[in-house]
Amino acid sequence: MYVGGLCSMAITVRICPIISSVSTRAYNLDFFYRNSIQRSTSVAYGPKLRGKVKATVNPYSFSEVAQPEVRKSLNDFFVEAGDFLSTDGGPPRWFSPLECGARAPGSPLLLYVPGIDGTGLGLIRHHRRLGEIFDIWCLHFPVSDRTPSRDIVKLIERTVRYHRFPNWPIYIVGESIGACLALDVAASNPDINLVLILANPVTRLNNFILQPLSGLLEFLPDQVPILIEENFGFKLGYPLATILETILNGADVAQIGRGIFGDFFATSANLSTLIRILPKGTLLWKLHLLKSASASLNSHMYTVKAQTLILLSGRDQWLLNKEDIERLLCTLPKCEVRKFKNNGQFLFLEDGVDLVTIIKFAYFYRRGKTLDYISDYIMPTPFEFKEFEESQKLVTAAISPAFFSTLENGTIVRSLAGIPSEGPVIYVGNHMLLGIELLQLAIHLLKEKNIMLRGLAHPMMFSKTVGSKLPDMQMFDSVRIGGAVPVSSLNFNKLLRSKAHVLLYPGGVREALHRKGEEYKLFWPQHSEFARIASKFGAKIIPFGVVGEDDLCQMVLDYNDQMKIPFIKNFIQEITQDATKLRNGEEGELGNQDLHVPGIIPKIPGRLYVHFGKPIETEGKRNELNDKEKAHDVYLQVKSEVERCMTYLKMQRESDPYRNLFPRFLYFVSHGFSSQIPTFDLYQAFESYGGEDESKTSQRGKVCYEALISLVN
Repeated sequence: MYVGGLCSMAITVRICPIISSVSTRAYNLDFFYRNSIQRSTSVAYGPKLRGKVKATVNPYSFSEVAQPEVRKSLNDFFVEAGDFLSTDGGPPRWFSPLECGARAPGSPLLLYVPGIDGTGLGLIRHHRRLGEIFDIWCLHFPVSDRTPSRDIVKLIERTVRYHRFPNWPIYIVGESIGACLALDVAASNPDINLVLILANPVTRLNNFILQPLSGLLEFLPDQVPILIEENFGFKLGYPLATILETILNGADVAQIGRGIFGDFFATSANLSTLIRILPKGTLLWKLHLLKSASASLNSHMYTVKAQTLILLSGRDQWLLNKEDIERLLCTLPKCEVRKFKNNGQFLFLEDGVDLVTIIKFAYFYRRGKTLDYISDYIMPTPFEFKEFEESQKLVTAAISPAFFSTLENGTIVRSLAGIPSEGPVIYVGNHMLLGIELLQLAIHLLKEKNIMLRGLAHPMMFSKTVGSKLPDMQMFDSVRIGGAVPVSSLNFNKLLRSKAHVLLYPGGVREALHRKGEEYKLFWPQHSEFARIASKFGAKIIPFGVVGEDDLCQMVLDYNDQMKIPFIKNFIQEITQDATKLRNGEEGELGNQDLHVPGIIPKIPGRLYVHFGKPIETEGKRNELNDKEKAHDVYLQVKSEVERCMTYLKMQRESDPYRNLFPRFLYFVSHGFSSQIPTFDLYQAFESYGGEDESKTSQRGKVCYEALISLVN
């Protein structure tokens, strides 16, 4: 009984029983996150003509003032949990929070299996955001319920099997005990398309802890506030430690009051509710339930085929078992672990944890049998973009990037005005060392033009095999939230078909990991298909050049140097073997895709310059560019334009008075750190000669400027 049993539940304004069927849920893969990008505006054109126009608003232009959405608090958790306790009883049952009702078409089903509290309200702080992209059902266990673990697994199985649909995933989110039950369901149903998100899973018990704890509970009275405070994370030490740490870091006092103090006093004020949720008998039963559930799971864990995301708290002092997590990584075929070192046992109830953002970072949101990197991608919210931008704030201030684009008439302007807003567009340019220009490109295009730059990235940023020495996936969060996709011909075609703005580096790994003295050398293949593919979709090709690496760092240990050191050579060979190798057919240096980290020494930061050339049209040229020779001519034209853009920037930066850090710092001090730093004069290509009057200098500058324009064109 999981629907009919709802008649015995106290139905309040906060929850509703589940009335759902497969026939009422439409499957639609065309949903995108557009709510914050466009708005309708009524405009009066005159006394006889009134109309409604669609005004495109860029929500990222003023991201610095973006605020996180108001979420329910820990106090709301206790208040709503108290409503369950008032007339609680009966078997476990599902409910759906009312704030989750405005979901998008085609949203997959998400089942939440609670942890030790059993209320089903563990996602209360995430209900609204999750409800936009999921159909959420939460499982509630009454305090007096003593349903065995095998029956709970059958209850979840019936729900999963009833709502299974061809190629439609079903998500199960579980905490501690709930995570163990979710894994048991996945092990019993390897044929169902499941996605598991497990917070602090407990799948193997330490009897050294369990037996004394159970024995102690037998002799304690029914009300055990001390035990709850000491074992389940609600204790004074963490709030005070966090307060002290935040004060030392100079954080806003108001933020401390709203977050830490609010949660601490909410817990203290509702301690009686907490004790009613977990009386002695219920707590003993939960430990027994955990023991039986883990035993059942361990008997057939090897049959789990579901895609799994494990969220691991660093301050989980209850039943944290690092060896157990390693065992899960080795046993589960599609498993990824993300660590939260400053969080405790009740991860989803803590400030600073947003489950939707975590799912975005991990690329775990899909609405089909497999992940579609294009149609399943969800745009970042303005606040998520703000956090991303602030993570790069120091770097941006240090290198003060200057962006230039070319208008249709060939005029070069210091803005992105020459970039078309409508896609499809392919940006083709040179790769700087370690791709240090990538994040700056993404930030400025999104902020100034509302363009999400979908980069074609190395597959190692999206998957990692067990035991691999490749970097942790969390290192690439900024790349993945920015919309990067694994480089492949299929993804390239899909992006252009969806009219996306695609970033392409023909030089690939070899160019990003170049050697000494190769700062501005292109390592492009002899032939490429991007011109022909662009004509297939009528995409514009924008060549661009980036300059400034030599002003930012000095390479001291390149690939050739590292291959002479035996233990480093072995490490490079191991990680290269673990990663997907691209360009297997290329010979010589172009085929050298060995992964390594060049040894560099930072310099006093110079400046980064980016110049976008004039767009190259391919619309209407599909038949023409099907000819390999003509497509190759366009390819060579793009390569030549990239080289010219770099030449232009290297020439012009010599006359930039703010190329060095100290003048930029003085400008920031006098004009504010949010001001745009000036750069070289576009109408004066070279410095004027002394003794000439202003009119002659201006005339000479215009002539030089026209000469540079002709060079670029």
